[in-house]
Amino acid sequence: MRITVLLVALLAVSVSAQTPAPPAAVTTRPAFAEWLRQLKADAIERGIRPEIVDEALSGLKEPLPAVLERDRAQVETVLAIEQYINRQITATRLRDGRRLVTEQRTTLDAVADAYGVPASILAGIWGLESNFGRFSGTRPTVHALATLAWDPRRASFFREELFAALQILDHGDISVQEMRGSWAGAMGQPQFMPSSYLQYAVDVDGDNRRDIWSTPADVFGSIANYLRGHGWTPDQPWGLEVSVPKAAFSTITSTIARREGSCKAMRDMTVRLPMTEWQTLGVRTLNGAPLADSSEEASLVAGSTRRFLVYANYDALLEYNCAHAYALTVALLGEDVLRPSAAPTPIRQAAPQPKKPQPKPGPANPGRRQ
Repeated sequence: MRITVLLVALLAVSVSAQTPAPPAAVTTRPAFAEWLRQLKADAIERGIRPEIVDEALSGLKEPLPAVLERDRAQVETVLAIEQYINRQITATRLRDGRRLVTEQRTTLDAVADAYGVPASILAGIWGLESNFGRFSGTRPTVHALATLAWDPRRASFFREELFAALQILDHGDISVQEMRGSWAGAMGQPQFMPSSYLQYAVDVDGDNRRDIWSTPADVFGSIANYLRGHGWTPDQPWGLEVSVPKAAFSTITSTIARREGSCKAMRDMTVRLPMTEWQTLGVRTLNGAPLADSSEEASLVAGSTRRFLVYANYDALLEYNCAHAYALTVALLGEDVLRPSAAPTPIRQAAPQPKKPQPKPGPANPGRRQ
C-alpha cells in the first residue's frame, strides 16, 4: 500500500522500509525464460529447496504485463493532508471499521498489551492497509516479483524481495497459491514486503505459521512488532492536534529549523522542541487551552489548515509509510474507530507520561528462520 509528503497515488505497497528503491538506469534484459533459469539456480544455491523453487517458478512463462504497466504508470496525485484524511476517514469506513474491530477487540487488546503499541494505532494501520482485513491484494506475489526483478528498472531490489518470498515458501508459512498481495509484492493485511515479513512477522496464535493473510492475531502482532522494531515506545502517545494562530505560525515557519531525514516527510516537519517552548511560541490545544506543562519534545507537522505536534513515536509510523498524510490518517482513523459512534470527537491532547522501561518485543515462534 505510495504517498509523498502530500500523497502518492494509491497505497499499493506499505512503508518506507518496504518501499522500492528509485529506478536504476535501464539496461538490456535477457529473455524471461533465460533469466528465470539462472534465477532458479541462484535460489537453490541460496539454500531454497529445489522442489519449492520448481513449484514457485516453473509455471511462470512470461512476465505479467499488468504489473509492468502499473510500475510504469505510477503518477503522483497531489492531495493536501486534509483532503487525504477526509477521503479515508468516511462515515462508511468508520461504521464498518467499528464493527470489524469490535469482532477482533479481544485479540487486538491482547496484542496491544503484549507489545505496548496502542490498539488504536494497530486498528488504524489495519484499516488503511487492508480495509480492516477485507482486501489485501489478489496478485500472485511470486509472479509479480519475478516480473519486476526481471525488469531492469529496479531489478536489484525486487530480486532480493523475490528470494525473500521463496524463503517464506520454503519455511511453509504460506503456499505459493495463497501468497497474494499488491502488484508490487506487498503481502497480506499489513502489506509487508517479503523482506519485512522475514524480519517482523510473528506467530501469535502458536500454530507455527506467521499468517499475515488471514489470522488476525498474527496480523496485529506483526504490525506491532514492526513498529516496536522501529522505535515505538510503550505508554507514550503519538501526538495531538493543536491550534496555531496565524502570527505564531508565521513566526514558527520563519524561525524554527526543519528536521533532516532520508525521506521528504521527515524533512517536512520542524525539529523537536519542548512542549513548554511550543507554548511560548503561541501553540495551544484545539480549544485554545495551554499545552501540557511538559519537557517532552515534539515536532510540528502542518497541513493546509490543520496542525499537529508529534512525539518520537510518530517516527515509527513514518517508518511504516513515510508520508504525513498516511501517518496522521492512521492515528486519527484508529482513534475514531475505537471511539463509540455516539460519542463526540474529543480534543486530541494526550500528554506524554513518564517513560517506563521497554519490554522486549514479542518474539517470533522459536526456531523460525528470520
